[in-house]
Amino acid sequence: MVLVSLLSWGLMADCNATSLAEQWAKVTKPTANSGNAQSIGSYTAGCISGAVSLPNNGSGFQAMRLSRKRSFGHPDLKQFIEQLGQITSNQHLGVLLIGDMGQPRGGPTLSGHRSHQTGLDVDIWFLLSKHAENHILSVSDREIWSAPSVLLAATDTLDYKQWSLANEKVLKVAADMPEVDRIFVNPSIKRELCHRYANEGWLRKIRPWWKHDDHFHVRLKCPKNSTACQAQEPLPLGDGCDAGLDWWFSEEAKHPVPTKAPQVELVLPKLCESVLKE
Repeated sequence: MVLVSLLSWGLMADCNATSLAEQWAKVTKPTANSGNAQSIGSYTAGCISGAVSLPNNGSGFQAMRLSRKRSFGHPDLKQFIEQLGQITSNQHLGVLLIGDMGQPRGGPTLSGHRSHQTGLDVDIWFLLSKHAENHILSVSDREIWSAPSVLLAATDTLDYKQWSLANEKVLKVAADMPEVDRIFVNPSIKRELCHRYANEGWLRKIRPWWKHDDHFHVRLKCPKNSTACQAQEPLPLGDGCDAGLDWWFSEEAKHPVPTKAPQVELVLPKLCESVLKE
């Protein structure tokens, strides 16, 4: 059995990941101590105490898929989104459409993500809506609009009808913020940025990952006062525009040989037991 957290939660030892996620999905409100928010555990096995909710609308941003009820996170994450939205608005780049953050108390979800568990992750669509600059999207729009891919169908080529200089500016602004640990994008997006901005320091935080062709995933660093937060391994040195990027376009990366993955039990930090029960 492989444990993916710092401390074992014996009470849940005999539960599979789905039943564990069901318990966290039932919680509808954060814990009451929003003035002392704590991100606990790792991005893929953790929770959050004192989460806050992102407003549905703000300067330069609007939240999508409200029915998913995943608009919660650490106050640092809320502040990051609001600051990025304000800059986007000031520079007339369009409106950020915000996808998933996390559940009211974090934890594993029933669908969509392995991460987003500690209130430090957010998905932001590449679609920068000009329509929404002077228009509040309806609840229906937020549910039925799709985040379009920025790649031409079945290729590694960017679709310049969907990709723009505004997308690049938003990514640079986000990556330059000191609280940001890394940003996941499709490998083709990373390659495009390497062609245009090689050797610039902010590129180090832009990391290639499977899919991510219709949104980018921002991950914040562990907050200073969250002593039980488990940081991810440090980023490699350099801008990431080297042979490591080339691998993402290899047959091995695109068509991995199917293997039977070992059964992994999701075990949360012990502190999450009290967060769930509060």
